[in-house]
Amino acid sequence: MEFLNQASFLPPKQDDVLSVSQLTSRIKDMLEGRFSRITLEGEISNLKPASTGHLYFYLKDENAVISAVMFKGRMRGLSFTPADGTLVRAKGSISVYAPRGNYQIVVESMELAGTGNILLMLEERKRRLAAEGLFDQDRKQPLPYFPQRVAVVTSPTGAALRDILQIMGRRNPKISVTVLPCQVQGADAAPAIARMIAVANTYKLADVLIVGRGGGSLEDLLPFSEEVVVRAVAESQIPVVSAVGHEIDWALSDFAADMRAPTPSAAAELVSPLLTDVTGQLEYWRRDLYESLTSRLDRMRLLVKSFTPDSLELRFRTIQQPLLSRFDTAKEAILSAMEERCKDARHRIENSLRDLEGANPSAILARGYSMVTDKATGTVIRSPADTVAGQVLEIRPAAGVIQVQVQEAVHHPS
Repeated sequence: MEFLNQASFLPPKQDDVLSVSQLTSRIKDMLEGRFSRITLEGEISNLKPASTGHLYFYLKDENAVISAVMFKGRMRGLSFTPADGTLVRAKGSISVYAPRGNYQIVVESMELAGTGNILLMLEERKRRLAAEGLFDQDRKQPLPYFPQRVAVVTSPTGAALRDILQIMGRRNPKISVTVLPCQVQGADAAPAIARMIAVANTYKLADVLIVGRGGGSLEDLLPFSEEVVVRAVAESQIPVVSAVGHEIDWALSDFAADMRAPTPSAAAELVSPLLTDVTGQLEYWRRDLYESLTSRLDRMRLLVKSFTPDSLELRFRTIQQPLLSRFDTAKEAILSAMEERCKDARHRIENSLRDLEGANPSAILARGYSMVTDKATGTVIRSPADTVAGQVLEIRPAAGVIQVQVQEAVHHPS
């Protein structure tokens, strides 16, 4: 059993002079002795997994914050994946790190205690904006393959901007970069970010926009989840790449953007194709076009060489002869058909003429027949019943007219 130094809990006398180490040692004994087994409820913030496997973070509520660490061996018992904004109950002990004079809770076990207020707010906002269609895939614009101008909306003093400029300068110095400086943290950050996005669109400053910042706690990244920023990103006519924090971080602007990059450095790589790749592709296309044209020209030269005047005439005759034969055959068929039709027409005309001549009254009269008419009315007399005694008739033989007077009409029944 470990016994605490009771003197550590006694306040120093007025005239006592303590070194910093002595004071820190007394505070360490006091805190670690009185808070060796505690349970804290708070919201995880600024979660940072270390390369050693340990987990460093803060636990906070509305009014206070405390550093926390959970060592790798204790993390095997976790039933969930810790994340910023998660409300947890952590069991452990208070520890004082003397070299820095900091105190923290060393977490031995941790369980979920509900959902943090920030995450609840973000989830509700995400559902509402998604219902409006701001995150729909059909709103997304493709990024230009080779942008000439890139605008970056971020802090002018942040490491994220330095990374972006360095990477783009190395990958493709031909691309022009415009920095639209703004706050990326705090209450005034969201309106500033939205205003810079609007400026880029109003003046058409770029072919693609990078909007983001480096890593931070969930609270630090909140401006990129504000409604004014999400709407500005969704309404941008310029394609937007959202690059907020590290790969594990997220913001609502990620869902509204045309593409999300896990980090600002990754965003720089997305919008700046390697100049060597571009020039290499252009050179490949140039060679391919040159070889294709050269091959076609060579084939055309070979074809042209085979067309001598004699061979051209022979080819022409070969094509012409069947056409001429078909033409002669068609001409003979037309002439023969026309002759047959003319012969048939002539025969029908001759028959018609004979019929007409046979029906000609003059021809009938010439054969000895006469036509009898009433002189007064000109009516043709067809029967003795058509006459009366004393009636004057005219008899018309083939030539001349004979007038007679009816003395008696004798009707003989047929």
